[in-house]
Amino acid sequence: MPPKRRGPLQNVQRETDDIKRRVDDFVQQAGKLSASDRTDTLERCRELQRTVEGTMKNLKKLTKADEPAPVGNYDQSKREEERRLMTLQERLQSLALELQPQDEMDGPSSSHAEQESEEEDSDDEDESLEEEDAEEEVHDDDDAGSGDEDTDIGPSATGQGSVSYVALSVFTGEEEGDLSIQKGEVLNVLSKRKDGWWLAQNSKGQKGLVPKTFLKMDSQQESERDNDDEGESEEEHESENHDTKSSLYRSIDPVSFPSSKTSNWNTVRKAVTEIDATDVLAAMGAIPPGFRPSTLSRYLEEGTSYRASHFIQPKLSQSQLSFKDLHLDPDTGKVHGRPSRVSLTLTIWSCRMIPPPGVGLQVLSRHVRLCAFNGTQVLSNIHTVRATYNSKSPKTWSFSPRMTGTLPCLLDGDCFLRCDSESPDLGILFELGVTYIRNSTGERGDLSCGWAFLKLFDESGAPIALRTQELTIHGGTPFERDTDMDATSTKRGNPTGVLQQMLLSRKQPKLLVKLKSVNTRNRELLNLLPDTIVGSLSTLLLLAIYRQILADALLLDRVTMQSADLICSSILASFPDVLDQPDLMDAFRKSWTESESNLRRSDKRDINVLKQMFVSVYMGSVFLLLYSAEMPAPCWADEEVESRRARLIYSPSQKVTVETMLSSQYTHQAFDITQVTYDLISSAQR
Repeated sequence: MPPKRRGPLQNVQRETDDIKRRVDDFVQQAGKLSASDRTDTLERCRELQRTVEGTMKNLKKLTKADEPAPVGNYDQSKREEERRLMTLQERLQSLALELQPQDEMDGPSSSHAEQESEEEDSDDEDESLEEEDAEEEVHDDDDAGSGDEDTDIGPSATGQGSVSYVALSVFTGEEEGDLSIQKGEVLNVLSKRKDGWWLAQNSKGQKGLVPKTFLKMDSQQESERDNDDEGESEEEHESENHDTKSSLYRSIDPVSFPSSKTSNWNTVRKAVTEIDATDVLAAMGAIPPGFRPSTLSRYLEEGTSYRASHFIQPKLSQSQLSFKDLHLDPDTGKVHGRPSRVSLTLTIWSCRMIPPPGVGLQVLSRHVRLCAFNGTQVLSNIHTVRATYNSKSPKTWSFSPRMTGTLPCLLDGDCFLRCDSESPDLGILFELGVTYIRNSTGERGDLSCGWAFLKLFDESGAPIALRTQELTIHGGTPFERDTDMDATSTKRGNPTGVLQQMLLSRKQPKLLVKLKSVNTRNRELLNLLPDTIVGSLSTLLLLAIYRQILADALLLDRVTMQSADLICSSILASFPDVLDQPDLMDAFRKSWTESESNLRRSDKRDINVLKQMFVSVYMGSVFLLLYSAEMPAPCWADEEVESRRARLIYSPSQKVTVETMLSSQYTHQAFDITQVTYDLISSAQR
């Protein structure tokens, strides 16, 4: 029987295995060689680099049609081979830097630079010829297939020696050859590579590779090198498109990111610095291919610009002398209701066929973040609903679990959304996410498990039908091209049979969301809220009463409408902070429900009675907890902190009351005037 013919992909796999064995042997031998053998060893290293590059080029040319027989998960197998070759490339690049002689690494000497400058007629001609020579060298290296094509000219090539940089953040080396740095540490950059990884040396003499996004030039040298840095940054930005470690960066379009009231490009830069860590997890098999660093989590970490505490505040008009979305009805003295273009309620039912993270990661939270979105810009605050997980169904997420007592608003899938944007592409963006911790390093992070977008208007501009929507989950980010969520979801042609289409549809990740019409009572309450806001439906009544109290203080109690003095009101000053802490909102809702049960039916409709009860319940419970020294600061998805806060909030023996607060045994936070005063200028939206 003739031997079975191997396919092209299988041949590449065997070549990769052989190269890996050669690289492992070479690394072991290189560690035992003396300094005199560095030249021969460096040449062998470059030969291996050329071999890896040749294999990579052959792999990229392969297609599924080249295989003599069907191959299961062909695209996934091809991606795995690319990752293996990329890892070998990085190992050889790090080793080549260590073997490279110091004089070559530092660049040409100053005397050589002076000699070249004397041969030129003018400085302008010298610069142009140097640029042409650099371009010719790059092309020559490309034609020769040299393995050190990623190495850029070091700072010393300019005749200025090494340049000092300051570390902007902590970086922990993940691979051999990386240099771990601390925030604020001063480093000398020895050479800059076009792939964005710079060779740096710390004060202890240790050398290694550091991402350039973690470094900032020392302020003393920054003014002297502004022009040079601008030119270098443009060249480096163009060369980054060829970096094998920044494949996700190529797929992100900076123009597509929102240009709203905060610097969202900072979010992009922060996300890009974590791409390598995500690639490492993907190579380990810890996360599926479609997972990315969470975009909406980054927005929430930037401050309060995308939190409910910001959007609940009144919005100033264009002249900034009056309010755009807060008015009083002169006949009733109540807040004048303002209908918005979109005002609806929805229920997040479940998510299915969501690929779980692999081994090595401990999941702390599974959740869905949602916001108003127009395809390019986040328009509202970001609301989070945590999923209920069952280990028996690891690919299914459910929401709103049945339980006794008050359902926490963090678990409540019933939400409301208001938005006044006139964009024809207005819709709701859902991002499925997990908060994880790596078992090996203890590192925490947030990953996006995919996203879905529900457009609220059809092509003719009419609102879509209010019914249950089954949304397909896409991998990557909302600013990326569509990415497969799992290896099993790789498309194998277009199925023609009805049964095949049904089976394929059942394997696709889905999010079930039900859009509902708003009843009369909730519509009245929604019209009292800001024109744009997203939140839990269970907090709707409390938000509406707060807006009435806010309107009284800003529109009735001020001496003049031009007065911007501080307003003495603990509720106006602190309630937005409580709105960003779901456990305190649950405590407020629980106390409110207990007090409301004692009201008569007519009192439940009387806004004056509700405002008085709001002040009494809030100051008697939540305000004391908010500024208690025993209350730990909130920390997302930290089970220990959440348990300590819950014990202090709900334990009868540790419950904070007015009596315990006035006791000498009670510890308060240091008093701050902002706890009891409302600053209109800093709080209002512009």
